[in-house]
Amino acid sequence: MGAAQKPFKIDWSSRSKLRGPGERSLGDLILKLRDRLAPKAEGISISYLDDRAMRKLNREHRDINQTTDILSFPANPEKGAFQHLGDLVISLPMAEKMAKKLGVSRRREVETLVIHGFLHLCGHDHETDNGEMLALQSELEREFLEAEPLPMAMKRGRKPGSKVKKLKDGTRVVVTGRAAHALVRKEAAKKAKPARKTEKAARKVAEKPKRSPGRPRKTPEAAVAPKRTVRRKRPALRSGVLG
Repeated sequence: MGAAQKPFKIDWSSRSKLRGPGERSLGDLILKLRDRLAPKAEGISISYLDDRAMRKLNREHRDINQTTDILSFPANPEKGAFQHLGDLVISLPMAEKMAKKLGVSRRREVETLVIHGFLHLCGHDHETDNGEMLALQSELEREFLEAEPLPMAMKRGRKPGSKVKKLKDGTRVVVTGRAAHALVRKEAAKKAKPARKTEKAARKVAEKPKRSPGRPRKTPEAAVAPKRTVRRKRPALRSGVLG
């Protein structure tokens, strides 16, 4: 008989408003992945985040200023130390959006993300190989989940041409189609409005007739100076006899 398998510790944490599947749902899958891909590993941590925190992590570690569905951080412990495989960080809002697009449950999408991230922790990289990692991922999904693999190449974000519209109550919604085109036209009209006002004011100044010469305007000093009193001379009385 072979040596007994070491116990495997799974640390769970969540800082998301959504609820993610825990050890009861994913424990068996993670143990199968450990047995197949990393039999010497003794532990792993899985964290659930919202998009804002995920975007910050993606910016700090990959210089990409946008959210993503999963990030993998291999541990690479020294020999003799606790063999922690690494950390998986999953964005539940992204998992929820993708699940709705594919018509599956949030749990099913997270299962795919866990398999994908686990392969990264074991040294696989689909960005540099010739498709081996994604082929192995599909194989593991079929074997461990008894289901067809979910696509990873589908664009995970807003549809092309969509726009974010701010409503009167301050909330933001994503609009597409005619609503998006109308929003673009409205924004373009707002930008063009100040330029039109400037052109109109300049035209008025150019068309304004010049002031004709007339009485000079009073200076501030003249306005403050006291008025001079002019005394009129009384006419001299003539003396004589009226007859």
